[in-house]
Amino acid sequence: MSIPLPVFVIIPLMTAFLLPLFGKKGKAAATLFANLATISLLVLAVASIGKSAVYEIGKWSIPLGINLVLDGLSSLVLLAISVVAAAAMLFSTKYMEQYTAKSRYLSLFMLMVAGMNGVVLSGDLFNLFVFLEIASLASYALVGFGCENEELEASFKYMVLGSIGSTFILFGIALVYGNTGMLNMAYISKAIQANGLNAGLGFALALFITGFGLKAALVPFHAWLPDAHPSAPAPISAMLSGVLIKTLGIYAMARVLFNIFGISVSLGWILIVLGMLSMVSGAFLAMGQWDLKRLMAYSSISQIGYMVLGIGLGGLILAKGGDLAWASLAILGGLFHLVNHAVYKSLLFLTSGSVAMSTGTRQLKEMGGLAEKLPVTRIACTIASASIAGIPPFSGFWSKLILVIAAILSGYYWIAAVIVFVSLCTLIMYLKVQRYVFLGELPENLQDIKEHRGSMAFAMLSLTLLCVFMGLLVIVPGLKAIVLDPAVKVLTDGLLYSSNIIGM
Repeated sequence: MSIPLPVFVIIPLMTAFLLPLFGKKGKAAATLFANLATISLLVLAVASIGKSAVYEIGKWSIPLGINLVLDGLSSLVLLAISVVAAAAMLFSTKYMEQYTAKSRYLSLFMLMVAGMNGVVLSGDLFNLFVFLEIASLASYALVGFGCENEELEASFKYMVLGSIGSTFILFGIALVYGNTGMLNMAYISKAIQANGLNAGLGFALALFITGFGLKAALVPFHAWLPDAHPSAPAPISAMLSGVLIKTLGIYAMARVLFNIFGISVSLGWILIVLGMLSMVSGAFLAMGQWDLKRLMAYSSISQIGYMVLGIGLGGLILAKGGDLAWASLAILGGLFHLVNHAVYKSLLFLTSGSVAMSTGTRQLKEMGGLAEKLPVTRIACTIASASIAGIPPFSGFWSKLILVIAAILSGYYWIAAVIVFVSLCTLIMYLKVQRYVFLGELPENLQDIKEHRGSMAFAMLSLTLLCVFMGLLVIVPGLKAIVLDPAVKVLTDGLLYSSNIIGM
């Protein structure tokens, strides 16, 4: 049974427009309605794994009409979005009681989900941009949702830099349309294959890398992220770091470079350099932070580098005509790390929200001894920290191991060394979190704090279980073949994307 692809956008959009109708007296009903919407999207995302489809809006044939495309890569990212959105929405049920205008928060949350789902499914560049802007505008408002000076300043900075990134992307789309006469991705790819790259298309490619690099917060385009993530409510920090920067940045960049323009040696090296800069710079900056959420924000910059490095290394091997198995392994490591990071970094931000809500502070030096007061949060944070540091058998270990093996097999030993070094830096920063948050003596002013259980604890424990068992996706051959291999094949097939879509 095929899934009608527009439901991934229609459900969150309709939910977003209906939620304000509940009013102030219907907060509980609105919250339940929003949770049901995210859970239904999760069920649909699970059902879409292993499937492929092209949906023509209004039955208008491409390239004149608009189409939505489901393939291995889009279904994998849809699943990551849905898992994190369901957990973050559940966590919001209690956490957002400390804010006013909860129905507006829920509406903006669902708009952001609708935008991300639209980006992942869009089969043409202009509608990818439209959905990207929907998600971006909702995220700008959510970052400043607390309306304090810090939140509003961070939201404004994020909006300015995000708008610059969007402008680069829009100019790139205009150049592509001017040079090919097409907006549909498959037909653009076909035109580029037939006529080659000219100066206009080359400049558009540079604009895309810069614009999507800003959305992904890659170094040196990362200036907005360290302020935006700490200032946002914890569930939104989880969404921003867990899925937004990956969907609007990493996914969109990979789709454009591999499936539209075609990967080349120079593009592969650009991705590798950007990935390594982000890995090392983010790790060094994170280790010096004493604000818990700011530390995690810089850590996100570092972790994004792993994904771009893996995808770039795979692209470089493909462009050089190297072994397809090694290229596939590198891309597998990058994409699996994307999914892993979506889960454990979302969990880390949720635990930071639990800590801040109970203690009233994000400063590590003002905490200590919280292990007994916040046992569920401590378990979740410890397992998520072990996963992001690459400690076996947790999920982060497997994706990092795959990247190291791919680098060694392809002869780039120095890349493998950098991956291991940054993993050690990550371990140090999260040992620091464990030491200053959960160990040591409990300060006098925190003697009477209590942990918030219920939906917040359930959301954290759900993601904790995924951190423990997600390694099965690469250990169990059947799961890997269904969930991960189709996503890898989309990128290794490269420009075959056009014939696959036009021929379907």
